[in-house]
Amino acid sequence: MKLTSVIKKSFKEQIRHFWILVLTISLAPFFVGFYYWVNEASKPHYDLLILNQDKGVEYLSEKVNYGQRLLEGAKNYIKSTEIPLTIKTTGNKAAAIKQVKNKKADALIIIPGDFSQQVHDWQKGKAVKSIDLEFIGDLTDINYMVSAIWANEIVNDYVFNTTQKVRPLKIIETSLGISGKIDDFDLYVPGLLIIAVIMLMFSATIAIVTEVENKTITRLKLSKVSAFEFLSGVGIIQVLIGIISVLLTLAVAVSLGFDFAGSFWLLILLAVLTSISIIAFSLILAALTKSANEVLIVGNFPLLLFFFFSGAAFPMKAKALFTIFGYPVTIQGLMSPSHSIPALKKVMIMNMGLADIIPEIIALLVITIIYFIIGVWAFQRRHMRVQ
Repeated sequence: MKLTSVIKKSFKEQIRHFWILVLTISLAPFFVGFYYWVNEASKPHYDLLILNQDKGVEYLSEKVNYGQRLLEGAKNYIKSTEIPLTIKTTGNKAAAIKQVKNKKADALIIIPGDFSQQVHDWQKGKAVKSIDLEFIGDLTDINYMVSAIWANEIVNDYVFNTTQKVRPLKIIETSLGISGKIDDFDLYVPGLLIIAVIMLMFSATIAIVTEVENKTITRLKLSKVSAFEFLSGVGIIQVLIGIISVLLTLAVAVSLGFDFAGSFWLLILLAVLTSISIIAFSLILAALTKSANEVLIVGNFPLLLFFFFSGAAFPMKAKALFTIFGYPVTIQGLMSPSHSIPALKKVMIMNMGLADIIPEIIALLVITIIYFIIGVWAFQRRHMRVQ
């Protein structure tokens, strides 16, 4: 039957287009499994720092410190309710703020020096306007918001049980950097700038594979050009394209109302380093393919991973597997943009400097070197060997 012949022919054609077949049938199941893994690895947990500056109060010849009692009550509250919140105490405000900026804590609460005196006056029925507590954090961070809400409830619960007064607290929020002044659009821009660099994955890979597809790679092999020299030459042009793409994206964002803050030169530095890392990864992709069409098909796998799971498209926080000198190492950290994005947010939202993003830069460089070594070796083996 003609139908049978057509079915056989279609089957053979589909097998010839192997990568399209793999992409079609495996992409959705892959993302289901990956989303499940990310969800399991990133069970929410929040870290709250409390700086107790309370000086205490004398009552019945006894020194009473309600700030310390609040700390003990808060820890007991967490144990009894089993909420995923850890409370740690600190004695240094500057060091605590630095921890919050570096995402080693989600929020900082400062108990004022006259906290005990105010609580005592409330108990005695004296006229007290409010008990002031200061909350410090990145107001754009969902972890800060959740931590602050729980902290507010815990403190209010304690103060009410102590004074029998309803809501006597006044919360003073102190935003880090410009986090208290930006809107949702401003919050998305750092990730979008990195997406502009991620797109180099196609550009760089095709620029390399085109030499293979057009057979011009043969002349390069005969001229004794090494894989390193060839790939470095292509990479320089791609870095320039990456910088232009970032600047164009930034210009559009500014024209639409984005309020650029932070160091412009740190932005360029991060753009260059991220561009190099994406180009280095592109070498691995180039080693797996031999035509532009294959790049456009196979490249969808890593491109979507880098888009959705590096934090470029939306914030994502994975559980640390371990730490190196205090820097968390996650599975997501294998994708270099996952280090660029928090660094860029520190620069553009927190107004932090070069010294503050050194851990992210080191992680980015290490991942890039790993990409480059694997990519050069694989490309040399697949496309640069003289037969």
